[in-house]
Amino acid sequence: MITKKTETLKKYFGFDTFRENQESIIQALIDGKDVLALMPTGGGKSICYQLPALLMKGTAIVVSPLISLMKDQVGGLRTNGISAAFINSSLSSALIAQVENDFVNGELKLLYVSPEKLISASFFSLLQKGIINLFAIDEAHCISSWGHDFRPEYAKLGFIKNQFPDIPIIALTATADKITRRDIVDQLKLHQPETYISSFDRPNIHLEVRPALDRFNQILSFIKSKNGQSGIIYCLSRKSTETLSAKLNAKGIKASPYHAGLSPSERSDIQDAFTFDKTPIICATLAFGMGIDKSSIRWVIHYNIPKNIESYYQEIGRGGRDGAEAMALLFYGFADIGILRDILNDSKGEKTELQLAKLNRMKEYAEALICRRKILLGYFGEFLPDNCGNCDVCLNPPNYFNATRLAQMALSAITRLNEKATLSILIDVLRGSHRKEITENSFHLIKTFGVGREYPAEQWYYYITQWINMGFIEIAYDAGNVLRLGSGSREVLFENKEVQLVKMLTIAQRKEKETAKEFVATKKSQHYETLFNILVQVRFNLSRNAGIPPYQIFPDTALMEMARKKPIDHKDLLEVTGVSEAKALNYGASFLSAIREFLEGQTNNNPGVTLLLTYHRVLEGHDVEDIASMRKLATSTIQSHIIKLYVEDLITDIQQFISKKEIDLMLAEPDVHSKEVSINDLFEKWNGAFSYFQIRLLQAHLKKISR
Repeated sequence: MITKKTETLKKYFGFDTFRENQESIIQALIDGKDVLALMPTGGGKSICYQLPALLMKGTAIVVSPLISLMKDQVGGLRTNGISAAFINSSLSSALIAQVENDFVNGELKLLYVSPEKLISASFFSLLQKGIINLFAIDEAHCISSWGHDFRPEYAKLGFIKNQFPDIPIIALTATADKITRRDIVDQLKLHQPETYISSFDRPNIHLEVRPALDRFNQILSFIKSKNGQSGIIYCLSRKSTETLSAKLNAKGIKASPYHAGLSPSERSDIQDAFTFDKTPIICATLAFGMGIDKSSIRWVIHYNIPKNIESYYQEIGRGGRDGAEAMALLFYGFADIGILRDILNDSKGEKTELQLAKLNRMKEYAEALICRRKILLGYFGEFLPDNCGNCDVCLNPPNYFNATRLAQMALSAITRLNEKATLSILIDVLRGSHRKEITENSFHLIKTFGVGREYPAEQWYYYITQWINMGFIEIAYDAGNVLRLGSGSREVLFENKEVQLVKMLTIAQRKEKETAKEFVATKKSQHYETLFNILVQVRFNLSRNAGIPPYQIFPDTALMEMARKKPIDHKDLLEVTGVSEAKALNYGASFLSAIREFLEGQTNNNPGVTLLLTYHRVLEGHDVEDIASMRKLATSTIQSHIIKLYVEDLITDIQQFISKKEIDLMLAEPDVHSKEVSINDLFEKWNGAFSYFQIRLLQAHLKKISR
């Protein structure tokens, strides 16, 4: 069975080894045990039930909350040669009947349905007609009212264990704290489940938090640096998604809004354009899940702070699902915290206090001056012994300086503004702004007006944030987010208490560092980048012709590995991680052809590569003239390649160039064995009946048989 599992993994999914906990989870299901699996987004949850479904008799029933997610999963399975289908409202009654027949006849290995469909009486009667090998409950945190995304229809799934007590159930989620995990087990009535908690660490995702000042221009600069890569921008409101996408389009950057207020057809069209790489950027609401499996999302931006770490971690997990580098950028502003507090307080739910506590944890993460990954993993109960080295805090360690004078400026201004100024007004006063709101309220007349004009607004924002965290300044969320003096402020103002602050990199400095880093990386990998971009275009063309998303053909990681390893035959292609047998068969030829064509232009200083390219043309059955024409090389050069390939035993059959009869005729000439007789002598002796190439091949043949 161990061999069978590994062989199936390679054949259908293109991987040589299992990820953390995958093999144990698969074996537990094969053994008929219930399982609770916590794995980060992109951690390989799907294989945990897809692979045992292939090894066990019958069909796996998969509960998925979104139509788009079902389409993605089923599409990906089919490209790997696996029989899978879904039943949802997007299908006609005729298609639903066909899927149901396929299930009853045992022709499906996986069947995806919504929770609403699963609990319906009609579907229950269908389930009794087929053979079920397991139930998989995806996004299982939705079953718990303690979770961050509770859905009432999930709470009814407990009937599965009552009606099918002997069939194993696997509950999967990427985000669930201890109380939510207990609730999942209780609600689904899992029987002594095996619990597997994989590391939540996603080291490929770079974490960064920036002040929410001039967000649009920061985002614009960021997107331009990403060269058309796919990304998601999460916003707090529907209006924000529409406004932001419109502004990006006005700047020549293609983006679309995505939120629950759009019609189903509008959402479907927008998502399809994103999935097929036609629209690279989606601006989406925090509350509305994208429901996609797209593995090639290279960055995720949070325009506003999310309401809890569970949501944040799930959303940033949409980036870099293929394991390649990705970026998670969060903009943090106090106004967003105030809005979210108001929303939670107005909801007056029984768990409002818990949700407010979770919001505070999110706030602490955004304000942190220690490794951000440590905070995220610690929230999920995982200890990271060393700093991650891939977040803004680790890459730019805090550098402290004496900021007592700056603190006195800000605290004095708050006092003179009678503790009725918001953060933005305080900064404008310190910087000496004469905008209308300042002059109308006579704020330009106070003594501290303009005392901090030498510091840019972003820098003041950064420093004031730290003073709030230290308790010197408080935000009155219930009074329009005005700033008030906090504990310890008197000692700073009147007793000259020293205040230490962390220096910040200005946006210009950050850009300078990023530009320098990108320049070095580009110089080192120009050829790699060129080939990768060629392969991306090949994938896009195949995707368009096949009518499936590009990432379902091959993920970015597979293309990156191809660009590094440069496989030029089918066998080498199968060695690339993520290349299954079905995909290699269906799509491999196009990628191999592109790689060979690229290598043709890189062969001047690499004789090994040019030899291999000729070798593969020979294997394809082309003659010397054809190969010379294809490769734009002299016929004599190709002939030399073939002779060398024959001597080195790469080519073993030379009868397409010289027949056995011709060899026998040539061997009948005694002088052919003499080392003193030249090729020209032999050519003249045979009156040109045999070409120079054939004579050289014969000499190579004689050398081989005399070894």
